[in-house]
Amino acid sequence: MNKNTNHISIILVAVVSISCSSPSRHSDIEQGLPLPKMLNEVILTNEQFKAVKVEIGRAEKRQMSGNIKANGMLDVPPQNLVSISAPLGGFVKSTQLLQGMHVTKGQTIVVMEHPNYIQLQQDYLESRSQLGFLEQEYNRQLDLSKENVNALKSLQQATSNYFGTKAKVAGLKAKLQLININPSEIEKGEIKNTVNVISPIAGFVSQVNVNIGMYVNPIDIMFRIVDTEDVHAEAQVFEKDIPKLKVGQVVRVTLSNENKERIAKVFLIGKEITPDRTVRVHCHFDGEDRNLIPGTYFSALIETESNNVLALPVSAVVNYDGKTFVFIEKDSVKHVYELKEIITGARDDGYVSIEGKNDMVSDYREKIVVKGSFELLNILKNVAE
Repeated sequence: MNKNTNHISIILVAVVSISCSSPSRHSDIEQGLPLPKMLNEVILTNEQFKAVKVEIGRAEKRQMSGNIKANGMLDVPPQNLVSISAPLGGFVKSTQLLQGMHVTKGQTIVVMEHPNYIQLQQDYLESRSQLGFLEQEYNRQLDLSKENVNALKSLQQATSNYFGTKAKVAGLKAKLQLININPSEIEKGEIKNTVNVISPIAGFVSQVNVNIGMYVNPIDIMFRIVDTEDVHAEAQVFEKDIPKLKVGQVVRVTLSNENKERIAKVFLIGKEITPDRTVRVHCHFDGEDRNLIPGTYFSALIETESNNVLALPVSAVVNYDGKTFVFIEKDSVKHVYELKEIITGARDDGYVSIEGKNDMVSDYREKIVVKGSFELLNILKNVAE
C-alpha cells in the first residue's frame, strides 16, 4: 500500500452505483458484497463496471517533445529603465509628468530650485576670475626663477595658488554640468536660479514620487522612466530542468492578463541558482510590442528536444490533493482497481510522460485504467465521505 494515499482510505461498506440505482450502503453489506483487501482499492459490481465503461491499457514508449513549465515576469534591460533624481538636491518648482505619460530623450521633466544653485554659479565665476590673475602671477614667478631673481618660496606659493584654483574651477564646472547648467552661459553673467532635469531616454513614466514644493535629497528617486522597446520575458526554471535548457528553444508565454500565447525564444540562460533553487532564463519575443508592461507575471512552456519516454494517455491520470495517480487493474473478473501515485512530466498529443522512479508503471505488463479513472476516483471520494 502506498503511504501517500492513506488519506483516501476507503473501507468499502457500500458500493454506490454511477446510475444511483443501489438503495443504500447498509443493504449492500447485507447482500454480502466483497470488501476491498486494501484501503486504496475499488471493487465494482457488474452494474457499476458497465456504467463506468472501464478501459485497460499499458504504459508505452513514445517520442515526446518535452515541455518545461516555468513562471516569471516581464522585464527590460538595465539601460531601458532609468531612475531620475536631483544630483545636488533641491525643491521641486514645476513638473507636468503623470504615470503613463510618454517622454522623449532630452525633454525637461522637472524644474528644480535651491539657493545652493545660485551660490555654486557665484563661486564658479569668482574662482574663474581669480584663476586668470593667478595664472599670470605663476608665469611671472616662473620667469623670474629662471633668471634667479626671486626666492624659491615665491615660486612655490604662486604654483600652489594657481594649480589649486585651477582644480577648484574644474570641480565647480563639473558640478554645473551635473545639474545641466552650461558654464559658458553663466560666464556671460547670466546666473540662473533654477535648473532643468531632463530625461536621458525616451519612454513612459512608470513612477512619480514628488509634488510641487517638495524638497528632495540627492538619493531620492523622483521619477522612473521605462523604455518598452525591448521588453523580454524573465522566466524562472527549477534546478532539475536546467540540463534540458538550450539557447534558441521556443517558449510559449501566456501573460496573466491575456488568454493568448506569445512566442519567444531562449536568449540567455543564467549561471547562478537562486535560494529557491531556480535559474533565470532570458527570453526574447518574436516581434516587439510597446504595449507590454514590465512587471507583468506570466506562465510559460519551454519546448525541449523530443525524447523516447514512457508515457500514458492523459485520460489515465487523475489528480487529487495536489498529487497524481493512476488506477491499476488487480483483478479483471472481480473488477478490483488499486490507486497508485505516479510522477508525470511533459504532455504532448494526448499523452503524458512518466518521470522519476515509477515502479508501478515501468513494467509493460502492468494493466492500467486508461478510461474511467475519473469515475473511479469519484467513487473513492464518495465512499470515503
